[in-house]
Amino acid sequence: MKNSAVRDWGLRLLVFAVVVGLWELFVGYSHNFLLPSFTEIASGLFHLLFRDHRFWEALYISNQALLLGYGVSVVVGVPLGLIAGRLQWMDRLLNPYVGVLLAMPVAPLIPIVIIALGLGLSSRMFIVVLFAFVFITVNTRAGVRSVEPSLIEMAKSFGASEGQIWRRIVLPSAMPAIFAGMRIGLGRSITGMVMVELLLVASGLGRLLLEFSGRMQSDLVFATVLAVIIEAIVLLTAMQAIERRIAGWAPDISIG
Repeated sequence: MKNSAVRDWGLRLLVFAVVVGLWELFVGYSHNFLLPSFTEIASGLFHLLFRDHRFWEALYISNQALLLGYGVSVVVGVPLGLIAGRLQWMDRLLNPYVGVLLAMPVAPLIPIVIIALGLGLSSRMFIVVLFAFVFITVNTRAGVRSVEPSLIEMAKSFGASEGQIWRRIVLPSAMPAIFAGMRIGLGRSITGMVMVELLLVASGLGRLLLEFSGRMQSDLVFATVLAVIIEAIVLLTAMQAIERRIAGWAPDISIG
């Protein structure tokens, strides 16, 4: 196990070194003064993290919408997916709306949400929910549907109640798909958080990005984007750790 982990990290570092090398070569040959080198980006990231208090304030503002919106998506999406996967009438009721949300791009809905809810936290949180909710619901529903019907029929034949079927069969079987949907939803939440701030609501990290772009501080623009990527990696890694803790026996799957 340790050798496998060391090999995986070695490959990741190798890929990172190759990407950095290619980036430096591209910057050197492009002669684009707006395109910073990796060294300049790293210096800008150090400046943001340790010398610019505005970054942490912006990160706090952005993460309010991210965490609240993602929390609402999980609290609402997982139960709805469980019920839709188990009850046919609920699935038929939700299916048209879920299909529309899956097919429709969320970006055109952002102005409508801003008009309805204003420019505050509630609108940013709601847009994050729009980005994440449907994917959590769909993956959860797919996980419930993947349960072997024969297991449920066998449990009923032995007198198991509906609650026992949920606890002993449905939830354990659907757990991998639930966590897969939560991981996808987390990535979508981060995308929604940044997009709404860049498009309409200039607050948090979006405000910093627009400010740095206006001043042509490309190193800080790339450093801010890199900080968002690092946060996303940390959050997804934490989610995977929780998944291994709760459902480490299950295979890693992603649906949707």
